[in-house]
Amino acid sequence: QLQESGKELLSDTETEGLIFYHMDLYGSKERFDIFPEEPSGRGDRSLGDTRRESAPSSEKVQRPQEVGYDLEKEVAELAKMYGLDEDREKELELLGGHLEKVERLQGGLSSGGMSDEWNSQAVSEEEVEEEEEEEEAADVFCSTCKIPIRAFDKLFGEHKDHEVAQLPSAVESEKEEIHKNMFKLEEQIAQMENVASHLEEIFITVEENFGRQEQNFEVHYNDAVQVLAQKYEEQLEALGEEKRQKLEALYEQLVSCGKHLDTCKELTDETQELFLENDKAEFMKVKKFLKQEVNLELSTLPDFEERTIDVSEVEQLMNSINAIPAPCAPVINPQAPNAATGTSLRVCWGLFSDDTVECYQLCYQPVTQNCSFFYFLAPSPPIIKNKKIQSCENAALVCWESRDINPVDSYTVELSKLTDEENDDIITESIIGIPNCEVLIHLQPTQKYHICVRAQNLGGSSERSEPVLIHTTGTCFYLNEDTAHPLLAILDDGFTISCDELENPECDLPVYDNSFTRCIAILGSLIPFPGRHYWEVEVEEDTEYRVGVAFENTPRHGHLGANNSSWCMRHIITPSRHKYEFLHSGMTPDIRITVPPRRIGILLDYENCRLSFFNADIAQHLHTFNSHFQHYVHPCFALETPGILRIHTGITTPPWTALP
Repeated sequence: QLQESGKELLSDTETEGLIFYHMDLYGSKERFDIFPEEPSGRGDRSLGDTRRESAPSSEKVQRPQEVGYDLEKEVAELAKMYGLDEDREKELELLGGHLEKVERLQGGLSSGGMSDEWNSQAVSEEEVEEEEEEEEAADVFCSTCKIPIRAFDKLFGEHKDHEVAQLPSAVESEKEEIHKNMFKLEEQIAQMENVASHLEEIFITVEENFGRQEQNFEVHYNDAVQVLAQKYEEQLEALGEEKRQKLEALYEQLVSCGKHLDTCKELTDETQELFLENDKAEFMKVKKFLKQEVNLELSTLPDFEERTIDVSEVEQLMNSINAIPAPCAPVINPQAPNAATGTSLRVCWGLFSDDTVECYQLCYQPVTQNCSFFYFLAPSPPIIKNKKIQSCENAALVCWESRDINPVDSYTVELSKLTDEENDDIITESIIGIPNCEVLIHLQPTQKYHICVRAQNLGGSSERSEPVLIHTTGTCFYLNEDTAHPLLAILDDGFTISCDELENPECDLPVYDNSFTRCIAILGSLIPFPGRHYWEVEVEEDTEYRVGVAFENTPRHGHLGANNSSWCMRHIITPSRHKYEFLHSGMTPDIRITVPPRRIGILLDYENCRLSFFNADIAQHLHTFNSHFQHYVHPCFALETPGILRIHTGITTPPWTALP
């Protein structure tokens, strides 16, 4: 009877049509409302009861069709709405497959009711469906849940009421959102780096301010101690002077009292004698003397004057310990273009010191049209002294002059680093507010720079000076002509010196106040850069010479190496051999050189306190002076016989000059 009722139910659904229920319905308790399960042990139910229970199900199946429900039409409309026309056929196939599953499930009613066999079959069908769902790829994106889903889940699943978008557009949107977030994250990272850099600057500033305050405290403390010590010495000296005066006065009074006492004793004895002799005339003389008054009061008091030490100066010094010293004056930058309007003016300045500044005070005053400020003209371009430029591997000292009648307030130096890719007109660095006509610039090694100078005043900025080229490959210096002996000549290249005659070294030729008068020598410019400096001197084998370094105050009337302010290598020719001496304070070690050098390398190392000489042709070390140079030194050169010396600068320090 159950089989017959199942066949009749299947026949009714085939003739009247089916409605598809969502697959999740089969995995829930609601499936029993569609396919009621027959309780076990009640096999005596009649076919009529089965038909009566099946009738509501048939009514449920038939009701959507009676109101004109069209599944295929709804699928087409939803697919068109969400841009899924291309996948329409695929979805219909999926729907067809699910319809077949429904028919198979309904056919299972004829196999004996809702027994344990039906339960196991339903569970297996659910597992198969879940596996098929996992194998099906997601093709749309749920904007509500922010996850990829299948189009089927949108139509009939839990995402039916959610907003969806095509997967490619959703991916692009998410990529754009990720890029925005990454950009925000980069901005936050940059801000954090700026904050960290600012904190580091503050940390360094605190350390520097603490160091300055500590130094300031130490200076004030030493001043206070010095003032107290001075006050103590003054008071002690005054007290000692008062003591000396009192003692001298008391001593004089004591001596006077002693004299009077002796006189009184003598008069007493004499009076007794006269009294016995009854000599009235002599007695009257003694009586007259006795009438003289003797000052018996103390000439000085034993008490000392109460002295108080004036510590107001010390108190002022102590109170000034916590006061921060006034900073240096700022330097106002030249007026930039478009910096002024009808009612405002943009003013910029710089502080070229490490002083602590809390605020700035800007002062101004109106001027009349007759004021001379309005007649200031911009200055002319400065002229850089090419022959006065000094440089090394990491710095350069540039000098210039201003031949302008217009006043100049400050100078600006502009640097252009030259490379194969960059234009030499591009200013890579500017140094502003330079008050003097020279500046020490820190540069990068093994580079080429164009350097020019501008002058500024209230009238504006001058044009650029003619640029000069600086190579930071080695140490460059020039020869000081004002130190040259009158018999010494400097050739046109500026680095070759010669001497033609030595008949009368102490000649009557005009000399400068700073010139050598006895030794035919010349000094190079001061080397004011720390570190290592190397240059070479080309010599002739039959020339006697001296080369080395000297302090600025080396005696001009003596020989190089004969004093404690110069160090040099000397070459002289004896009848038997070439003799080489390494002189300082007139002393030399006993060194024999078998290969006469034709090119002498000189290495000055300020940091390691060394002056070394080399035979540059064969990379041979000749001698090294170990001396602490208290001041910067000048290269020095001298000729003792007619000849020439060629000086080579700007040379990269050879690696073989490194000493252990």
